[in-house]
Amino acid sequence: MPKTQLRVGRLTKAHGLKGAIKLELFTDDPGRRFVPGAVFTLQVPTGSPWHGKTLTLSELRWYNGHAVGFFEGVSDRSEAETLVKAILWIEQDSAEPSQEEDAWYDHQLVGLAVSRDGQTIGSVARVEHFPAQDLLIVKTPQGEVMVPFVKALVPAVDIAAGIVTITPPPGLFEELPDEPDDETDAPVDADAADAVEADAAEADVAETDAVEADASAESATDVADSDSDDSDR
Repeated sequence: MPKTQLRVGRLTKAHGLKGAIKLELFTDDPGRRFVPGAVFTLQVPTGSPWHGKTLTLSELRWYNGHAVGFFEGVSDRSEAETLVKAILWIEQDSAEPSQEEDAWYDHQLVGLAVSRDGQTIGSVARVEHFPAQDLLIVKTPQGEVMVPFVKALVPAVDIAAGIVTITPPPGLFEELPDEPDDETDAPVDADAADAVEADAAEADVAETDAVEADASAESATDVADSDSDDSDR
């Protein structure tokens, strides 16, 4: 029966001095996946000393709600630190249905139609697995788009219907129009501009008239005061 690879965990950081490593679990059934003697294929960079090797579990323990694994051949903290960020995979029969919620094999996802707002916009070309998160690579007429495989962006996967529903943020699948850098980039209404200029001109005239009126009043007051002074003398 053909086999497939199933991602079940990631090694996050060394724990203690005896080679233990904290685990981020990607399985709802660790009691089945992480049993003594379980053998994991490692996804690590090509330059890692663990590249192309497997890792065998000796024991899984729990500390303050965190899973911690002990592995054969990893006996101290220094050795454990060389495995940090490694992703753990196991082999499983392709035909065996997954008993875990929101867990699918890569081969089940590849080829599914990708739907947004009820419209098919592409199909799943492949699934990329990284230490931080998985990515769905969606093939569209415009090219490939990477969609983080998280619940907020991929709320539904219907294997039976052959549809993956996505809710991507604006701009992920299309270019957004450029916003004006400042007010000068906004379209100008010629009539409105003329009206503004006319209002400004009228305001200048009114201000000039007011200044001249004030000056005339001051002059009249000075003359009146002078006349008064003359009559007093």
